[in-house]
Amino acid sequence: MAPVQRELVFDIDMTDYDDVRTCCSDKSVCQKCWKFMAVAANILDTAVKEDFGWEHILWVFSGRRGIHCWICDFEARHLDTQGRSAVAEYLQIINNAMGSNGASVSRVFIGERMHHSVRRAYQIIEPAFEEIILRDQNLFSSPKGIEKLCNFIGDEVARQETEQFLLNNVEDGAPALKVWEAFKRYANSMRCNATQSVWSRRLKNIIEEIQLACLYPRLDINVTKGFNHLLKAPFCIHPSTGKVCVPFNASAAGKFNPTTVPTIAQLLQEINAFDEKNKAEDEADEKSRIKDYKKTSMFKGVVVFEEFVRKLETSLKAKSKKLNEINMEF
Repeated sequence: MAPVQRELVFDIDMTDYDDVRTCCSDKSVCQKCWKFMAVAANILDTAVKEDFGWEHILWVFSGRRGIHCWICDFEARHLDTQGRSAVAEYLQIINNAMGSNGASVSRVFIGERMHHSVRRAYQIIEPAFEEIILRDQNLFSSPKGIEKLCNFIGDEVARQETEQFLLNNVEDGAPALKVWEAFKRYANSMRCNATQSVWSRRLKNIIEEIQLACLYPRLDINVTKGFNHLLKAPFCIHPSTGKVCVPFNASAAGKFNPTTVPTIAQLLQEINAFDEKNKAEDEADEKSRIKDYKKTSMFKGVVVFEEFVRKLETSLKAKSKKLNEINMEF
């Protein structure tokens, strides 16, 4: 039997940002590198709403180091493999290339004009770039950081010349912010003074391209394209961390703290602590009416999920009523 519908899903994993995060690596995650996920959720949530008109979107923490996006609109659920692939490719602008040191490097090529969807994403990324990449991660500090910065440049000659300029003109150990400012001055001068060079053609948007390459959502598009890839359901328990896969609002993703997401044991402790605090006889009746999840730190996630389900149910009822009215006309 072939599936006839499925939620359109996106999977974003923190390990895909290992080349641009210095605070953690592999399976580890902290509040600093969670900002990558917050920016990604903001960009993707806005894109699917404004570019495709979808409304019923659920964001869920994966339980360890990533986030999942579930789009449940009728049209999205009934997309075939070709349609899902088209959506995934539309939202994927990052390409992997080989850097000078043999390691994989993420690059973006804007072209002559920045697409409106990319421009909207850039408006989210540009103000966050300094805080996340330059201050929190201090990504371009040290000679290795300068090499990492220059690896974003696709032209080999321009890459070598830029790296040599920065090594000669930026003091050793300078913070990433100073390296970035020096790079921008160099790139802008090259674009102005060499109108027929690669800087005025292929590299004319290199500053914006580097910012996009660092912070644009890094999607596992194979998850989105197929019907058979499984994601952890909301509120299930991650087998490695024991944490709950908690829903969250994309608009408040920056306030979400993955390090404080509860485990089963913590939830039981919270319930017991609540009951112990409110075991006075005059509060017994009130306590009995409180559901256990409301006694825990998982409560906000449940509220997010219930609101999502309520809106989806209302939409499906309205659509069903409209279809019935159409059928009645015949």
